[in-house]
Amino acid sequence: MASYDYYERSMTTSASDYQNQGGGGSQSLYDPDFVPDAVKTFVVHLYRHIREKNVYEIHQMYEGSFQRLSERMFKESPWPSTEAVAPYVDNDHVFCLLYKEMWFRHLYARGNPGPRQRAESWDNYCSLFGVVLHGVVNMQLPNQWLWDMVDEFVYQFQSHCQYRAKLKNKSEEEMQLLRQYDQAWNVYGVLNYLQALMEKSQIIQILEREKEGLEQFTANDGYDYNGGSNVLKVLGYYSMVGLLRVHCLLGDYQTGLKCLAPIDISQQGLYTIIIGSHITTIYHYGFANLMLRRYTEAISEFNKVLLYILKTKQYHQKSPQFDQILKKNEQMYALLAICLSLCPQVKLVEENVNTQLREKYGEKMSRMQRYDDEAFSLYDELFSYACPKFITPSAPIYEEPIVNYNQDAYRLQLKLFLHEVKQQQLLSGVRNYLKLYSTISLGKLATYMEVDESTLRVILMTYKHKMHAVNSSGKIISNADVDFYINEDIVHVMDTKPIKRYGDYFMLQTLKFEEIIGELDGVKVE
Repeated sequence: MASYDYYERSMTTSASDYQNQGGGGSQSLYDPDFVPDAVKTFVVHLYRHIREKNVYEIHQMYEGSFQRLSERMFKESPWPSTEAVAPYVDNDHVFCLLYKEMWFRHLYARGNPGPRQRAESWDNYCSLFGVVLHGVVNMQLPNQWLWDMVDEFVYQFQSHCQYRAKLKNKSEEEMQLLRQYDQAWNVYGVLNYLQALMEKSQIIQILEREKEGLEQFTANDGYDYNGGSNVLKVLGYYSMVGLLRVHCLLGDYQTGLKCLAPIDISQQGLYTIIIGSHITTIYHYGFANLMLRRYTEAISEFNKVLLYILKTKQYHQKSPQFDQILKKNEQMYALLAICLSLCPQVKLVEENVNTQLREKYGEKMSRMQRYDDEAFSLYDELFSYACPKFITPSAPIYEEPIVNYNQDAYRLQLKLFLHEVKQQQLLSGVRNYLKLYSTISLGKLATYMEVDESTLRVILMTYKHKMHAVNSSGKIISNADVDFYINEDIVHVMDTKPIKRYGDYFMLQTLKFEEIIGELDGVKVE
């Protein structure tokens, strides 16, 4: 602990020295070979802690010191180059790969990298994952860092696909570099690395053995307390989440959910330890289920994670991911509003989450029930706001006329979604009438809906079809809040009254009480 305290003190002093030496200027003054004292101290200590497998100190430096140094000294310029810091860490190959991974992540966070930098980052990930897959990695890294690696890997792939698809206004030099580095961030390469990490780590077998009580992977938070390494196993675990995300970006929701299947999301696991991993997992899991018409499953999982964020977001205000947490939180409320408009299963939503939802989207949800042009525009608006940034993974054909195609995948998914919404237009009327009766003749219901009996039968069959879906186990599940069967031309409506859960009320009041106590603690009494 003493070494970390010393490092923190020296970092503050070195930051001011760095400014005096002309290192804190703009990009134009950036010297990649200049290494400020604070960075020397940082890499020396981080290298030593990695060699000693001191996970606590590594985490403190990775989550705290790296962020503070970036904010103080490298807000407008990249960190020193890997070649410049290598002599201070014995030119250690693996450490240099880890440093370069952070270097590129900082670069992406502060600006828009060019084609060459994007290709170099891809090469670095290939080298880093190559060492993990084929070398002997004898180190323990914090779960947060390992999650960030997978998360950033997928983000940079997504970013590159979007960048490559915006061909207009690109200079001839950029176009030439895109042609030169045409294999960088290839979709097959991205999927192969994630798949290889999952398979080589044998994480699926580890999770199976854990169910039988033969492993302590989750209980140990993925760490190896017998002197081994956690890197491959934890990367393999988070790669399943990465595969779900990539397949969602490609619009292949069924395959994405299959990739996540070994993780039991009804239980606590490594994905819930890191809030970014937790939110990313449930966001994409819920969205995939929404697109596959498994509305009740999506509602249930959105509800759980939104309740979790509601209770814990105050503890993450200083986190560098706080803005992203808030953004995903708002997007999931929008997706929940869509799900409940298509499948009004409000009984699956906790009272305090429902209160937040009604404050944000109550009026829009009422209008979305009408299924007129205004309702479709609202479905369009919410979907466009809350959906992932879909990608077209294929490289452009440079010989053809230059056009931007970065919105093509999004437009296709939006078209498919609105087509599904359009098909449910008549179902809203059926649902409203069925809620009023326990039994009603087909003729009477047809008269109310102003259609003939044969058309009504088609509508009722459509309702049955649209309110059922096939789950991941291949079983047919119901999304219906109102169910029925027909016997001798009489429609019999089954009673589906929601069970009141008084616990919701007490949880809401407890949460409000905690907020009041928190506000009182911040009041200064003179």
